[in-house]
Amino acid sequence: MLLFLWYAGAACLVLAVCGGVYAIATAMAAMRVLSCDAPVLSVTPPAVTILKPLRGEGPTLETALVSFLSQAYAGPVQVIFGLHGADDPAYAMALRLKQRFSAHDIVVVADSHLHGPNHKISNVINMMPHAKHDLLVLADADIKVLPGYLDAVVGALSQGGVGVVSCFYGGAGLTNGWSRLAAMGVSYRFLPNVLVGVASRLAQPCFGSTIALTRETLAAIGGFEAFVSFLADDFEIGRAVRAKGLAVAFPQLVVQHGCTEGSLRELVRHEMRWARTIRTVEPLGYVGTLITYGVPLGLIGAALQGLPVSSLLVLAAVLASQCFLKTRMDQLAGTSAGPLWMLPARDILSFGIFIASLFGNEVDWAGHRLRVSRNGTMSRI
Repeated sequence: MLLFLWYAGAACLVLAVCGGVYAIATAMAAMRVLSCDAPVLSVTPPAVTILKPLRGEGPTLETALVSFLSQAYAGPVQVIFGLHGADDPAYAMALRLKQRFSAHDIVVVADSHLHGPNHKISNVINMMPHAKHDLLVLADADIKVLPGYLDAVVGALSQGGVGVVSCFYGGAGLTNGWSRLAAMGVSYRFLPNVLVGVASRLAQPCFGSTIALTRETLAAIGGFEAFVSFLADDFEIGRAVRAKGLAVAFPQLVVQHGCTEGSLRELVRHEMRWARTIRTVEPLGYVGTLITYGVPLGLIGAALQGLPVSSLLVLAAVLASQCFLKTRMDQLAGTSAGPLWMLPARDILSFGIFIASLFGNEVDWAGHRLRVSRNGTMSRI
């Protein structure tokens, strides 16, 4: 039995070393992906409609929405705020912003009609009759961008063979520990894995942080109505565009996803939904992310071997690689999602969610319990 535990510990330490190597390779890949020359528009910037589906009023919502209304874009821009009802707290905020930015073309739509189980996409479908322009940019409500965002997105979409543009995103937390842990999970786990997938051409993901496409492309994939039954609507939109022989492109920037979790329960609920969604759409790739949990694997390996000096040295090396990755991601994103001393806690929490996500197919989305099928569609429990 003791010999078995020793070998199990050795296996965990080997995986931890692989995780450390992966962290360093990820940092280098991220630098390559985000240091390419961005395409520049050579023609008059086309008119754009920005679709912002809203639900509820969080502490970072107004700042995020204002960032979209403060774009240094030379072409006409229409912004549509969509809600399921005038009783939503975000409705009053949308009206305030419409008044505050009176020179902008802003439309506020309140429509309670549901077209399927995905409430966000139902909201977007209700907004579409009000959209004026042929170039559409859909972005989640909690995304904050810099003034050059729209130029970069439209420039990326202007490249030949590109059907949809999405954006890499990092986490931005509040002052409480739970939101900072959530932000660190986005910036130091999710984002690096995405950058590796894109750099290696093993993945062409599409995220709700930005989905930019033309009406022609949208019509070719069945409109937003085709995705109202899917949990990972962003992923499915990207997959449908790729099936038409078009590419998913990413501009050379990282936008910010506002993390507002106020408790451990809220954090786990959100991340379990994300984890089970990824497991559903990319099962083999998701299981393969086991090697990225270098710190918890190193801790388990060291404990199983009785904490010899060699195992502690391995653990220290893995921690150093994670610190290196964090430093590089902060440089590329232009902000820090959290302090170094919280990294081990973040990795251990992520590992626990990873293990739990392997079992079950239920998720909590905006207070609704949903069951996710193997093809990514969802149904209420």
